[in-house]
Amino acid sequence: MTVEMPEGWSDFFVATAGAAGALAGLIIVAMTVNITTIIGIPSMTSRAAATIAALVLIVVSAAAGLIPGQGPRLLGGEVLVFAAVAMALTIDSAVRMVRAIDRQYLTVTCVKIVVALVQILPFLVGAAILLTGSYSGLNWIAAGVLLVFVGSVTNAWVLLVEILR
Repeated sequence: MTVEMPEGWSDFFVATAGAAGALAGLIIVAMTVNITTIIGIPSMTSRAAATIAALVLIVVSAAAGLIPGQGPRLLGGEVLVFAAVAMALTIDSAVRMVRAIDRQYLTVTCVKIVVALVQILPFLVGAAILLTGSYSGLNWIAAGVLLVFVGSVTNAWVLLVEILR
């Protein structure tokens, strides 16, 4: 027996999947335009990879949310797997940022790391709640989507403009 997805969530998933896919494409284009500069900056490639992973997390979570007939537990398991992969890439990026840190930018680097990690946490919380059988975990996932959108646009700006300064 499956429980029906609450009304309105399929529209949310369709919209966020499209937007996240477009932003992921923008990040990839930004990387190709500035690839020499990006490769020359320690930890920048891993930061870009973590950003793409967060956007792909939205796309695959939204696609999973659109699969007909599955209940909250199955969706929670799917989101948990995707979020764990995104978190692993984000942690890898954080480690690389710490290793490449310039002491005068310690505070800024720490803020970047915290922001990147905080974007993924709502997906993990939402997945855990979905695993209990409650669709209220979707609200956490929605919060994660919004945080990833803000962080990804910021990182797209960095990859397109700021690294050339």
